[in-house]
Amino acid sequence: MLLNNPYVRTIILSRVLLNLGIWVRNFAILLYVTDITNNDPWFVSLISVAEFAPIFLFAFIGGTFADRWQPKRTMIGADVLSAVSVFLVLIAVHNNSWQALLVVTLFSAIMSQFSQPSAMKLFKQHVPEHQLQSVMAIFQSLMAFFMVIGPIAGAFVYQKFGIEASLIATGVLFLGSALILAWLPRDQEKESKSEQRSLLQEAIEGLRYVWNNRALRTLATTFAAAGLAAGLIQPMMLFVTIENLGQDKSFLQWLLTANGAAMLLGGGFVMVLAKRISPQSLLALGLTVSALGNLGIGWSTSILFTLLLQVVNGFFYPTIHIGINTLILKNTENAYIGRVGGALTPIFMGMMVIGMSLGGLLKNQFSLFTVFSASALLFLIGSALLIPLFKKSRNATNSLVQ
Repeated sequence: MLLNNPYVRTIILSRVLLNLGIWVRNFAILLYVTDITNNDPWFVSLISVAEFAPIFLFAFIGGTFADRWQPKRTMIGADVLSAVSVFLVLIAVHNNSWQALLVVTLFSAIMSQFSQPSAMKLFKQHVPEHQLQSVMAIFQSLMAFFMVIGPIAGAFVYQKFGIEASLIATGVLFLGSALILAWLPRDQEKESKSEQRSLLQEAIEGLRYVWNNRALRTLATTFAAAGLAAGLIQPMMLFVTIENLGQDKSFLQWLLTANGAAMLLGGGFVMVLAKRISPQSLLALGLTVSALGNLGIGWSTSILFTLLLQVVNGFFYPTIHIGINTLILKNTENAYIGRVGGALTPIFMGMMVIGMSLGGLLKNQFSLFTVFSASALLFLIGSALLIPLFKKSRNATNSLVQ
């Protein structure tokens, strides 16, 4: 059983506390800032910038350091520093300096860029390859669970106890995550002293490794297409609610809730089938279903049919992330896990931001259906780009048979 593995069990338990802390922090800060600024869109947008900007700026840097440092120490250090930053900002907020809330969001997001690849390294080292896809499914289910529960928990803590109590709860949860990680077995000694090389040399080495690995190059192009596809429709669900369905904007919450709940079920579905389906098949399935689902959502004017498509999209959405993460782990040597993740993740996020910028322009110039159709086409292109991975898998199988 997967949870008998001390690395899987400990890291997942720490991530439960960490994710709960992040959601309490994010929602409390969002609600507090809207209250204090009278719904100023500039400050609200700055919260999103603080959450996502570190992915562009620090993903590769964090991944490079994660390959260089000991993973257990890196994860504990990141959680402790995040907790310390929360308590320092708590003092500032107590003295009516609410702008410091943006700093704690930014700093904690930066720490995540060091912590996340370290967790992947431990899984690569200590989880058998045939179980990696199941572990990724558990992680995706955990993310989906908090997408449903997180906003409720964050809103409840803030509305019931206020911003200072929310920050205290966040800091305590971060420290709890660090304490749980302390129970991990000691880090293995590094096989070679990467400190003898400069950080720049290691970073260039990581980029060269991605470029020379055909599977990772293929994933990079798929990442770009999927990121652009996801970005195009990211801001458009509000217009689906108002224009296609003729509902008040508050109805959007039900579309998102249906999607999030289905994601949770989808992660469990992948866990059951993890040993029966290859990660490239899983990824292609998710991209293809997303293409068909988006085409239907852009066309539908039926509330029931749109909700059904949201459920279908949400159910198969975990297959995309689980397939991608499993392929990265299976096609990357342990020494490069951090740098590979740090190189590929900004591709997805960067194209997603470009898509978000273009979505509104396309809608104004053409129509809502055009935006969703373009997203569907890009998802299909991403699926088609995976063909080399299927050929590689088939060739490997034929060589084993011979």
